[in-house]
Formats: sequence, C-alpha cells, structure tokens
Amino acid sequence: MASRKPVLRDEPLPDAEVHSEGFRQTREARRSALVEDYVELIADLIEDGNEARQVDIAARLGVAQPTVAKMLTRLCADGLVSRKPYRGVFLTEAGRKMAEESRVRHQTVEAFLRSLGVSAETARIDAEGIEHHVSGETLEAFRRAMAHRT
Repeated sequence: MASRKPVLRDEPLPDAEVHSEGFRQTREARRSALVEDYVELIADLIEDGNEARQVDIAARLGVAQPTVAKMLTRLCADGLVSRKPYRGVFLTEAGRKMAEESRVRHQTVEAFLRSLGVSAETARIDAEGIEHHVSGETLEAFRRAMAHRT
C-alpha cells in the first residue's frame, strides 16, 4: 500500500473560538434538519391537495409510522403542527414559515447545482442535505452567481 503525502493547509488553523463556531453551526444544522424535512414534507402534501397523514409522511420519508408519530408529537410541542383526531396533520403559522424558508433554500441550492451542470436527480438529492447547512450569505452568493450566468 502506497503511503500518502500529508495535505498541506493553505492557511493556518483559525483560533479556537472561531474554529468551534463552525462546528457549533454544523451541529445545530443537523439538529434542525429533520424537523425542517418533516415540516417541508407536510407543507408539500397539503399543497398537493392531500391531507398530510402519518402513513403518507412515513412512506415519503421511508421510515416507520411509530417514528413519524414520535416526531409529530415533538412538532406539536414545538408549535409547528397541529393534529386533529381522524384527520391529518396541519401546519401552524410558525410551521408554514419554516416550511417556506426551507423550500426557498432547497430551490436555491438545487438551481445552483443545476446551473453547474449537475443532473436534475442528483441536484434534487444533494440539495436535500445541503439546504440545511448553507448560510444565508452562501445562498445569496449562489443567487448572484446564477444571475451572472443568465
């Protein structure tokens, strides 16, 4: 097995406080990603003319219904959704706002990846992860870059 040369840094390590902030933001994005995915999917199901039912959410996310039930309880407690017996799940105003913000981030990332020549399917899948980690500054840079290309 050939030994690898160490990769040299272009810049020195940032100080510990600056360095830790990047890791803190990544941890926070991971925590909020699942909530945002659920809320965005619920909005999509409702807008598609259907109720957002637990069974449909489970099927779309590829998880078991008890997993969805647990998350819906959390989303209710967080004030993002409401549930009605024998009916679907509904977004609160806070949930609608979160869903819209998540959708805009997703669409921007997906459009940017497509502008780079990434296939539609790959861009859709990759945007699903990137959208939760990208900053507002980076999203704006994506928009500017796309505007310059057209």
